[in-house]
Amino acid sequence: MDMLNVKINGISVSVPKGSTILDAARMAGVEIPTLCFMKEKNEIGACRICVVEANEGRGFRIVTACVYPVTEGMEVLTNTEKIQKARRTTLELILSVHNKNCLSCVRSTNCELQKLCRDYGVDSTAFEGFKPVYEIDDSTPHLVRDNNKCVLCRRCVAACNEQYVGVIGANNRGIDTAIGTPFEVGLANVPCISCGQCTVVCPTGALVEKDDTDKVWEALADPNKHVVVQTAPSIRATLGECFGMPIGTNVEGKMVAALRRLGFDKVFDTDFAADLTIVEEANELVERIKNGGTLPMITSCSPGWVKFCEYYYPDMLDHLSTCKSPQQMAGAVIKTYYADKMGIDPKDIVSVSVMPCTAKKFEIGRDDQSAAGVPDVDIAITTRELSRMIMRAGIHFDWLPDEEFDSPLGEDTGAAVIFGATGGVMEAALRTANDWLTGKDNTEIDFNAVRGTQGLKEAAVNINGSDIKVAVASGAAAAKCVMDMMKNGNPHGWTFVEIMGCPGGCVNGGGQPIQPQYVRDTVDIKAKRAKALYDQDASMPLRKSHESPVIKALYSEWYDGFGGHKAHHDLHTSYVPRKKYTK
Repeated sequence: MDMLNVKINGISVSVPKGSTILDAARMAGVEIPTLCFMKEKNEIGACRICVVEANEGRGFRIVTACVYPVTEGMEVLTNTEKIQKARRTTLELILSVHNKNCLSCVRSTNCELQKLCRDYGVDSTAFEGFKPVYEIDDSTPHLVRDNNKCVLCRRCVAACNEQYVGVIGANNRGIDTAIGTPFEVGLANVPCISCGQCTVVCPTGALVEKDDTDKVWEALADPNKHVVVQTAPSIRATLGECFGMPIGTNVEGKMVAALRRLGFDKVFDTDFAADLTIVEEANELVERIKNGGTLPMITSCSPGWVKFCEYYYPDMLDHLSTCKSPQQMAGAVIKTYYADKMGIDPKDIVSVSVMPCTAKKFEIGRDDQSAAGVPDVDIAITTRELSRMIMRAGIHFDWLPDEEFDSPLGEDTGAAVIFGATGGVMEAALRTANDWLTGKDNTEIDFNAVRGTQGLKEAAVNINGSDIKVAVASGAAAAKCVMDMMKNGNPHGWTFVEIMGCPGGCVNGGGQPIQPQYVRDTVDIKAKRAKALYDQDASMPLRKSHESPVIKALYSEWYDGFGGHKAHHDLHTSYVPRKKYTK
């Protein structure tokens, strides 16, 4: 590899040819501030926050570090008086058209613009004049878009384009430029898949999940309601970040303790429903293989992916498993089996879910999601919303003892835990399908070929003497690749396909803790979070979904065996083709 020698603030560093000044500075241990930059996704030099002084033998001049390539012998100064003044002026210009209600903004203390202004001593607007006012778009159940807080960094546009969807972009020109939808219709009227990837990259509060915590507080305060909560597999690996813990810390026990202190009547683990999903999906896959059903079968756990398929591949919906997602299966069981056991009217149960995904807010309102005649899940909140509830309640999260989920709907297997990582659903399903198709209790259950954070993975798994070809995709762009190949005759011969709507799976969902962009650029967040789940799986005594005593009891006492009519009624759903644009 060709290397170049440069100096960053007098520090010599050797960097690969083709590196930018920003790359070189990071290698030298210097962090140049950025606002619009996203590594390999949004390298446009638009915000001008990353300006530095660079000398290539012709004297120092101001350049943008994120896009300017280094040359042999280049000298770079990142914090001169001139540079600090330039950055300060840029921040003052941004603030001149920015809604500065920081005290009530959900991103306060975790806002990249706020931090930059604090770092550079910018606390007032030096420029007065035209200030556009935008209507807030809250037309969707999952998202609020407030252009009054937008800094035109276009990171949301890059994230939406990376997801292939591309329903937002820069409209108009000059001072009238604004990020919006085609023809400025509401987000509810465009083919947004509700993935929320725009919210985790937005540096300010311009794009945030729709906050439903007041609904939860209201339910908890109602003495006539029995309020239960379920937490998705990935939440235990991410919630700690909201309280300053290292990325990838498993905080399952403290999370349960915090939920009890918030006042929930029961704290359940969505993992039991992940085990249930695997049993139902594996049964459906085996039935399709034996009876000539539509193949490849595609998982249906990710509501963002399901919505993507309904919008962009409506003629291929028969490939989707009819299984509800774990969130919805848990809700269905809570309002049928659990309600019956406890003697509670399902109408008096408020079922709350804590999810990594903003699309879950959309999912709870879908048709055919009401096993007991009432919604399976009443309120879906994100990891971020839960953290805010814990903070509002004055709970010292890091002081809490570890507590266990309530039984019996809090018991699970390792197969359920790994649901939160891309490839986890596939691996869990293969563990069960392998046992069922071979009639054996197989001990080799780690399917490493489907692990990893790549967007698309393929494997051939030998089960009962036959190679079953599978694929795993995460992110809508990878999903598009898979669907296009299937439309072209499935040349790879896949039998089973896992698709998750967010890159890396649920650990990188649109409702997960927001990390500064420089962390997202330099740390493999997806891998660290996924490792926490795989480590827990490896340590558990039961690692196959069909071995769960809760699942066995559920099918014995309530569903009368696998594949029965009652299970199909409660745990399966349907899909609808969707129009891409509406008025």
